[in-house]
Amino acid sequence: MKPLLKIITIALPLILFNCKNETVKIEYKYGNKSAVMTCGDANTKLYNEALYSFEDDIFNYYKKQNFKSNPTNAYAQFLRNALYGNLKYEDIISEHSLKVFEALKQEDGLWSAENTNGHLNYNGVFLTCIIENIKDADLKTTFKSLISINDLRPKLIGPPLYSVYRNALNDKYLAAYIAFDFYYSKFFDIDLTKIGSDKPESKVDFNKKPE
Repeated sequence: MKPLLKIITIALPLILFNCKNETVKIEYKYGNKSAVMTCGDANTKLYNEALYSFEDDIFNYYKKQNFKSNPTNAYAQFLRNALYGNLKYEDIISEHSLKVFEALKQEDGLWSAENTNGHLNYNGVFLTCIIENIKDADLKTTFKSLISINDLRPKLIGPPLYSVYRNALNDKYLAAYIAFDFYYSKFFDIDLTKIGSDKPESKVDFNKKPE
């Protein structure tokens, strides 16, 4: 059994990150919205769709718990619960985000099977672009320092990230990092068959300042 187990261990990451036999096509719900981030040759339309879908997901989830919740509160609660391991992703993920994730899995260089701290490719072109465009200078320096020693991980970047969570409302590169490393990256580790189809969805403009 040991040789078989070894084969499965080696093959599983390859299946997860390189399964591209069929191109995943999605309906762009947010295609009429402006692109809030652009990274060279990256799939701008898909990545912006992923960000908008993530923001709607967390807003819908926390709005359901507290009707007074707003985009600022949604980011605060999401990050706090993510850092303390109190998130039940199955209750937050919408069917649309699940479809977006299937398309994201096919993106070259976006994910890394070798990243044991998460699944996002910390040395990839996309994350490099994200970090270079983050507005907060101190946070940017922290990101670069952790990457330089090959020790970027959600648990380490989380506390300084949480201290500036409000910036995610007007810094969409920062918001994108949160979406990809604290949200979509976690999809690899959960049973996606548990995602229900009975969750109501509403849209919110995260570019609009809360009252």
